[in-house]
This record gives sequence, C-alpha cells and structure tokens, in this order.
Amino acid sequence: MKKGIILFKSKYGAAEKYAYWLAELTGYDCVKLSETAMREAAGYETIVLCGGIYASGIAGLSFLKKHIAGLRGRKTAVFCVGASPYDEKAFQEIKLHNMKNELSGIPLFYGRGAWDEGRMTFKDRTLCRMLQKAIAQKDPSTYEPWMEACMSAVGQSCDWTDRSYLIPLREYLEEGSERKE
Repeated sequence: MKKGIILFKSKYGAAEKYAYWLAELTGYDCVKLSETAMREAAGYETIVLCGGIYASGIAGLSFLKKHIAGLRGRKTAVFCVGASPYDEKAFQEIKLHNMKNELSGIPLFYGRGAWDEGRMTFKDRTLCRMLQKAIAQKDPSTYEPWMEACMSAVGQSCDWTDRSYLIPLREYLEEGSERKE
C-alpha cells in the first residue's frame, strides 16, 4: 500500500496550490479529484482532501461521503480553503455544517485562500457583489471577520495563501509515523 495521496478540488487555484505544497512537504501523490476513482485512492494509507469553501460547503466532500466505507482504517483529513482570515467561530460553523454524521471523526484544517473577481465566473462574481451590498448596509463596527475580509477585497486581487497554514495538518499526518519507521 502506498503512503499517501492528496485529492484536491479547486475552482480558482488556491486549494490546488495548497495541495501541491502539501505534496512537497509529505512526498504524497497529488491528484485532481475529478481525475481519480475510489479504487485508486483505496491503495493509500493516508488520504487528504483539499477543497475550497463555497457557500459554506467544502468542494469535494461529497467524494468522501460517498466512499466513507472504503476509507475505514485509513488516516483521513480534510483541508478547506476560504477567502476569510481564520476565525475560530466561523471555522467551527464550517466544521458543524460539513463534518457531520459519517464524517464527524475526520479532522478538519483551514487555510486562507485568494480573491480575484477577474477570474470568477459571472455567477460567483454576481453572488459576491450581492453579498458585499448586503454587508455594506451594516454598521462596520458590527462586522464579523469574514465580513471585513469580504469588504476589504472589493475590486482587488488578493492572494493570502501561506504555507504556514499547512503546519497543523502536517503535524497531524506525522503523528504515529515515527513509531512505524
């Protein structure tokens, strides 16, 4: 059985960037989720899913849900990527929304991604602008961290990706590996 694989689903590139950085750190194979099947992933001891957050959902999580029975006995983790700075309350909401039922035991990690309206689809750009208009109606002193980030990115191209977000995930993946070697 091979050591590990990183499966990623990335709409605008930040989750893909993290997936390849993680592959460099771990030596794991790195594959676009749409280019793999469970029978291939089942040949690995460790499986990491790296996906962007869109409307509170984590891209690619449906793959894990569908194949959870085949993942039993394997070290599994999810690394989600969002445009907002890390905020414990928001992270816990994402975790509660996504990592429930059969996925509740899988650890979740977070990395800040990027924002580039020029690369967004018309639909995503329109939804973001609608969200920004709704936030703009609020008193800025009441903004939550994600609201501040959303408003500060208006009309800009921002890349907040940082390899340091991978440190907790790498430490989790290394747990127990010292004993095996």
